[in-house]
Amino acid sequence: MLDDRAKLLLKALVERYIADGQPVGSRTLSRASGLDLSPATIRNVMADLEELGLIASPHTSAGRVPTARGYRLFVDTMLTVQRDPLTAPQLAPEQPQKVIANAAQLLSNLSQFVGVVMAPRRTSVFRHIEFLRLSERRFLVIIVSPEGDVQNRVIFTDADYSSSQLVEASNFLNAHYAGLAMEQVRERLRSEVDVLRGEIASLMHAAVNAGSEALSAAQEEVVISGERNLLSVSDFSSDMGNLRRAFELFEQKTQILRLLDISSQAEGVRIYIGGESQVVPFEELSVVSAPYEVDGQVVGTLGVIGPTRMPYDRMIQIVDITSKLVSNALSHRR
Repeated sequence: MLDDRAKLLLKALVERYIADGQPVGSRTLSRASGLDLSPATIRNVMADLEELGLIASPHTSAGRVPTARGYRLFVDTMLTVQRDPLTAPQLAPEQPQKVIANAAQLLSNLSQFVGVVMAPRRTSVFRHIEFLRLSERRFLVIIVSPEGDVQNRVIFTDADYSSSQLVEASNFLNAHYAGLAMEQVRERLRSEVDVLRGEIASLMHAAVNAGSEALSAAQEEVVISGERNLLSVSDFSSDMGNLRRAFELFEQKTQILRLLDISSQAEGVRIYIGGESQVVPFEELSVVSAPYEVDGQVVGTLGVIGPTRMPYDRMIQIVDITSKLVSNALSHRR
């Protein structure tokens, strides 16, 4: 256990390093902490903190920097979030995909790091379906989801269909199957095909297959904005290896999705510090995340990804207010 003096010095060191980005020496720490301690005493405490794995000496510098473990202790026990007014534009209650994209951009703009949003998990349910003839045996299927997203797919059929047949097919699907997942519609069409005229049934099967693909493809699982912001972060711009690994992470998305999926199971804002677990793949990155809701039910997660040397108090505010804005926009849109 750390005594109060060691905690104060660790807090001062972390805050100073976040602000300046330079290893913190004993004299700087003496001034920053406000404690009336001799440089020798401070050096002894720093040596103890280093032995505990909370700080480290980079290269040949006389100063120290926090480790992932040091950041974790700081975030869990020493961080005070200032509730200063945070100016954030409202998110308009538009189509969910637009809200998600706008939220990722808002997170990026406010944090000057990378904004990530996990899109709501949905089944391939449709609310309305229509057909539009483009040319002989070539048709546009227009699918509207319950959330209001509109997806289009072009299908090619063996037979040609008249306008009245297209209306008949869309009316039948909307009257009998609206509100069901495409997979359920496909199964029911197989068992109910005998009540339909053969040519219309064929059109419906083609539409359902196209609709299932369209609604699945529309669910971009993770939306990322602001990757280029890391180019101006000294922790990355000075080390091309770190920068390359960060961009590979954003490109693959699977680890980010796994992290956000874990975050959605927790309440409130969570902080994941790189290097302390397999969730965040390397030590130079941290993630501040929070779940968002639609009509009181958690449907996804959003957050900010940046260097471990980030102002955590401000990131917590940004993530917290953005999750509320997304929840309001998606709930009010319905």
